Amino acid sequence: MGLFKLLEIVSRYLAKYTALFVVLAGVMAYYYPQLFTWVSGTKQMVVLGVIMLAMGMSLHARDYKILAQHPFDICLGAVAQFTIMPLAAFAIAKIFSLSDGLALGLILVGSCPGGVSSNIMSFLCKGDVAYSVGMTTVSTLLAPVMTPLLVTLMLGTDVSMDGIGMVKFLIIVTLIPVGAGSLCNIAFGEKQLFKSVSSIMPGIAVIAFACIVGGVIAVHGEKFLESGLVIFACIFMHNTAGYILGYLTAKFNHMNTARRRTLSIEVGVQNAGLATGLSSKFFPAVPEAAIASAVSCVWHSISGTILANMYLWFDNRKVKNIENRISGKLKPQAITVQSDYRK
Repeated sequence: MGLFKLLEIVSRYLAKYTALFVVLAGVMAYYYPQLFTWVSGTKQMVVLGVIMLAMGMSLHARDYKILAQHPFDICLGAVAQFTIMPLAAFAIAKIFSLSDGLALGLILVGSCPGGVSSNIMSFLCKGDVAYSVGMTTVSTLLAPVMTPLLVTLMLGTDVSMDGIGMVKFLIIVTLIPVGAGSLCNIAFGEKQLFKSVSSIMPGIAVIAFACIVGGVIAVHGEKFLESGLVIFACIFMHNTAGYILGYLTAKFNHMNTARRRTLSIEVGVQNAGLATGLSSKFFPAVPEAAIASAVSCVWHSISGTILANMYLWFDNRKVKNIENRISGKLKPQAITVQSDYRK
C-alpha cells in the first residue's frame, strides 16, 4: 500500500469521526495542556489558514458557475447566514443576561461564515453539495466585511475592537488560502499528484481544527468547570435555532429537500474555529469569549454530525416503509412518499 493511499484512508476516518476526534483533542488538552499551548499567535493563524486552504482545494471553476446559475438561492443563503445566527446570538445574550465575555463569544460565533465541515455534513445527509460549497464560498468571501461589522453593530462600544485589524486577519486566513487552494485546483486538478494531496486534506483540516480547539482549552480549560453549563446551554439553543430557522427559510422559499437540509446545516454550523482565533487574537483580556467559541467548535461538529445521521435515518425509514408496502406488510394508504430531492 502506497503512502498516499494509507494517508487517504486515515483522512477518510478522521473526516468521518470528526466530532469524536475533536472531543478527544479537547480532553487531551484539558489534562495535558502542554501538548497544545503552541497553538497561539502566528502559529494559530497558520493553522486556520490550513483549514481554509483545504476547503479552497475542493473548489473548482464549475463551483463558481453555480453561484451564477443560482443567484437567488445563494443570496438567500447568505442573508440567512448573516441574519439568523447573529440575531439569535444577540437575543439569547439579552434574554439570559449573559456576561459581556459570553455575549461577545456567542455573537462572534454567530457573525462568522459557515463552518468548514458543513460541506461534508451536507454530503453525508444527501444534501445539495454544490449549493453547500456555493454558500460556504460566498459567506467566506463576505466574512472580512460582515463579521467585524456585525460584531460592532451588536456590541457597540462596550468592547474595544480593531475592526481594520480584524478585516486584515480574515483576509489573511480566509480569502488568501481559499483563493490559493481554488486556483491550484483549477490549474492542477487533473494532475495525479494534486488528486493525491487533495484526498488527504480533509484529514489535515480535521487535525488543524482539533488543534485550534485544543489550543484554547489548554489555556482556558479550567474555566469550563466554572461556567460550562451556562455556555453549553446558550450554545445549544443558538445552534439549534440555526438548524430550525435555516430549514424553515428554505421550506418557505419552496426549495427541495436536499437544499432544505443544506441550508439548515450551513446556517447552523458556523466556522467557530475562526471565531476562536478571532477572540484569542483581538480579545485576549476576555477569556470567556474564547471559551464560548471553543465550546461551539466542539458542539457544532458533534451536532452537525448528529443532524446528518438523523436525516439519513429518516431516509432509511422511508425506504423501509416502501419495501414493507411492496411486500404487503403495510397497507398502501399507510404511507405517503414524496420524492422532492430534485424538484
